[in-house]
Amino acid sequence: MAILDRVLRRAPREEIPVEEQRMSIIEHLEALRRMLIVILIAWAITTIAAFIFSGQVVEWLVSRAGLGHAVYLGPGSFVLTRLQVALYIGLIVAAPVVIQQIWWFVSPGLHRHERRLTLPLIVATIFFFALGVAAAMYALPLYIRVLNSFAPPNVTYLADVSELVGFILIMVIGFGLVFELPVVLVVLGLLRIISSRWLYKNRVWWFLGLGLASNFLTPGVDPLTPLLMFIPLYFFFEASALLLKLTGR
Repeated sequence: MAILDRVLRRAPREEIPVEEQRMSIIEHLEALRRMLIVILIAWAITTIAAFIFSGQVVEWLVSRAGLGHAVYLGPGSFVLTRLQVALYIGLIVAAPVVIQQIWWFVSPGLHRHERRLTLPLIVATIFFFALGVAAAMYALPLYIRVLNSFAPPNVTYLADVSELVGFILIMVIGFGLVFELPVVLVVLGLLRIISSRWLYKNRVWWFLGLGLASNFLTPGVDPLTPLLMFIPLYFFFEASALLLKLTGR
């Protein structure tokens, strides 16, 4: 509710304190409509461009998963798979525009000194999402190997390319969102929904939660692989808490 309240209290672009003026509901809806139109146009353009080489991307994903080949079970299913890949790639490539538009919509509801952080937060959002995508690609063979290990010796995995690609794409988006942890913490701190004191007070629970998340995100029999995920996530947490403390939050 606090976030929604700040968004609805949109102010003009002049350097006027956020509390002094408010936009009407119609102006809010117009701003929302403009944001959605820009996002959809950017997504459509990047999706069309991504469809051209989506076949090569599918081939690379199958190879990255450690599988020699995959099959498709319907005459048109591979085309739909390529379209699905193009939609996800288009969304990832258009992410800078999407994030910029969302921040454009939200930032007028922030105070003047908070709006100065808009550009750094946009850059940080893109960076951490890309980092999550890279981590997902690193963990992909581990996932496939661990999941296949549950099958008995006389059962062989025949990869359906549409299901495999769908699994990989969901995994990529999931990792990207998880790696947005520091951005989320900083934004919530700027909105005074959480504070550095609250983060430090619950540090033990964050430590355990991030440890469990790391084991889930990078399954394996060795303890080193989850540790490679846990260390950056916990570093993100500590850095976010320290940043909020230094800014008086």
